Amino acid sequence: TMRVLSVFTLAGLIGCCCAFTSPPSVAKLCAAPAGWACGPSSPRVGHSFSARAGSVPGGRQLLGGLKCSEREEWEEFVLHIQKDIIQKAEEADGKGKFIEDRWERPNDTGYGITRVMEGGNIWEKAACSVSVVRGKLSKERAAAMSSRGRDASEGDAYFAAACSLVFHSASPVVPTFRSDVRYFEVVGGDGWYGGGADLTPYYLYDEDAEAFHRFYKGICEKHEEGSYAKYKKWCDDYFYIPARKEHRGVGGIFFDDLASLPDGSSPMAFAKEVAEGFMPSYLPIANKRKEEAFTQEQRDWQLLRRGRYLEFNLLYDRGVRFGLDGQGRTESVMVSAPPLIAWRYRADPEPGTEEHRLCGVLAEPREWA
Repeated sequence: TMRVLSVFTLAGLIGCCCAFTSPPSVAKLCAAPAGWACGPSSPRVGHSFSARAGSVPGGRQLLGGLKCSEREEWEEFVLHIQKDIIQKAEEADGKGKFIEDRWERPNDTGYGITRVMEGGNIWEKAACSVSVVRGKLSKERAAAMSSRGRDASEGDAYFAAACSLVFHSASPVVPTFRSDVRYFEVVGGDGWYGGGADLTPYYLYDEDAEAFHRFYKGICEKHEEGSYAKYKKWCDDYFYIPARKEHRGVGGIFFDDLASLPDGSSPMAFAKEVAEGFMPSYLPIANKRKEEAFTQEQRDWQLLRRGRYLEFNLLYDRGVRFGLDGQGRTESVMVSAPPLIAWRYRADPEPGTEEHRLCGVLAEPREWA
């Protein structure tokens, strides 16, 4: 499933979910599964799902060199980054406010909060989600992992924590933005990071796409020389609609299975910097375009393009499909859907128009950076 547990796959598994802070009622979720005990070296056992467990003298080394405190650090990071994203989005929008939907998985296996804004000035719908879950690998997922060389068996315990967001703009000249970061580990096996960020414009401003890609190229090259090109291609390849022979947007970056970096630096640090760049990479574009006038014809085009966005989610996104097969929270899985969409028979743009130019770029990705 998109390299087993990738962008929306993890979202489907845990319901594209979110958690801002572990509510008191969720404290019982924090007990680690058997074999995952953290010792007194874990400093934040007051609320952390990953750290509340019986102690092991001196702490226990887990999962490819990671300590329990590092898993806990990632959990706390995604909680923090969600809060930061919500604050920045509400300040920028000036009208919309995010509601909270707190939830718990059955059998004390996870918690989260889905946060959604609807009817804002800039964003017609925006969602930012965090989740922290654990469980046991199914036969299918274990087989998929094993096919990629990972040591995984049916019934192995896993831990996963993720932050994901999607912002659907009210104006057709402001692009839609989707991004996520996630961490997944298997008891006694590997732990790895994944994530990405991509832009879906309805009207193409070359300078905006270039600035967006340059932003993430800078982060990628800082942590691993040459990584931007492979992460960009991965993004282009994944967000593709075969039936339409076009890509969903102008792309960005997409990475997965990141357990180490060539120079020995921390993959967690890279994933954190990607997440910290979500709003700085997107808000300048949204703020620059939000006051621009648009016509009803442009709005109609936006709704048609949103139809393609939903086509990808429902037909090709492996995580969404997995979630809708009964493994995830349907409301949280579908929170990424645009608020309003349209389909029109043979809605082909006239040659020479801006709509036609966009379609040309979606058919053949550019090297923006």
